[in-house]
Amino acid sequence: MLGRTGNRKTAFAAMALSGVLAASATACGGGDGGDKNSDKSEVEVFSWWTGPGEADGLAALKADFEKKNPGTKFTNAAIAGGSGTQAQAVLASRLQNRKPPDSFQGHAGAELLDYIKAGQIEPLDSFYAENNLKSAYPEQLLQQITYQGKIYSVPVDIHRSNMLWYNPSILKDAGVSGAPKSIADFITALKAVKEKTKKVPLSLGAQWTADHLLENVLLGDLGADAYNALWKPGADWSSPAVTKALTDYTEIIKYTTAEAASTDWQGAAKAVVDGKAAFNIMGDWAYGYFTGTAPNGLGKKLDTDFKYAPSPGTDGTYMWLSDSFTLPKGAPHRGGALAWLKEASSKEGQDLFNPKKGSVPARKDADKTLYKGYLEYAFNEWNKPGVKLAGSFWHGVNASKKWHTDIDTAVGLFLQNKDMAKLQSALVDAAKNDAE
Repeated sequence: MLGRTGNRKTAFAAMALSGVLAASATACGGGDGGDKNSDKSEVEVFSWWTGPGEADGLAALKADFEKKNPGTKFTNAAIAGGSGTQAQAVLASRLQNRKPPDSFQGHAGAELLDYIKAGQIEPLDSFYAENNLKSAYPEQLLQQITYQGKIYSVPVDIHRSNMLWYNPSILKDAGVSGAPKSIADFITALKAVKEKTKKVPLSLGAQWTADHLLENVLLGDLGADAYNALWKPGADWSSPAVTKALTDYTEIIKYTTAEAASTDWQGAAKAVVDGKAAFNIMGDWAYGYFTGTAPNGLGKKLDTDFKYAPSPGTDGTYMWLSDSFTLPKGAPHRGGALAWLKEASSKEGQDLFNPKKGSVPARKDADKTLYKGYLEYAFNEWNKPGVKLAGSFWHGVNASKKWHTDIDTAVGLFLQNKDMAKLQSALVDAAKNDAE
């Protein structure tokens, strides 16, 4: 559902991103400079939304777009496979050959840095101003998707990555009263499951799910402010607080199974609802997988087959990721692209898309009545006064592609040698290398 994803000389402030919008407007209401072509006859929208839910959401957006723009032909250039990795490879080739689509999907935040530095996408300052988007999106979100004072994409959805999924029957057998509220409680619960049941304490999948677990443990131990600070220039990854979090991570990994690495996230998540594992930490896309109908969903029941809670130590913090759309430099149908961005950023468009995708709108003014079950909970959490936002490094928010890759390499080596000191040293080096 989501992509797994660069050198950086200027870091993002407020979670490795900084600033607010300020750029010269173009006559067409786009960003700074670039092709002023206002052709609205067509729009080619490039994405990896081909799976259940996401394809349905895109179809709903397309229908609304065509109703509002009857003279514009919509071309769906979605590419399936690899949870976005295949699409991104095709996109990179097209951009290098100066044959961009009119708009393409990318995770909001640092994942877009390579495109920005290569001059392949335009800033959207005047577009935000003309459509009053600065008041529509949460201020924290705007801060966290801004680079050198400019915003380069339009978020259409929000997913939450700091979610704990658990099997209530297994917890009862282990004498665990409910979802652990701290990392220390989590380790105690894992220990109890191992000692009192024959179940897997914590299911883990392919290596990227260990990266995902790492960001959750860091957030759970450090808290939102200290976690966010890790992604700012000069952050101290060698601090005692990070050492403590990595020590806890090392302990938690002991309660996973080695053979789990042969499965992707679906297999690890399925182990919980099938009664084979007590816990799984995964993004909220797992909910749609659990409750959806066959053949793509499991048809499981909330409160019977599974329950959910914020991952340990993270209640009150929304670790977010967002699919967003861009305006490429030299878009063949720039007018069509701007019309598409208007649709993707609109209240109507986001309320059509997100209930089908299994996500919540990035906008603050969405229609709450459309979001049921887990999505009602997520909607309330996203819009809760005082909620703190933390960006998912694994899902593109606050680590450039190079930094992301270096962390993944460090985690891969750690899974083999279980050497926490070497892991921390590698993470220190990864942060330094990214800043060079």
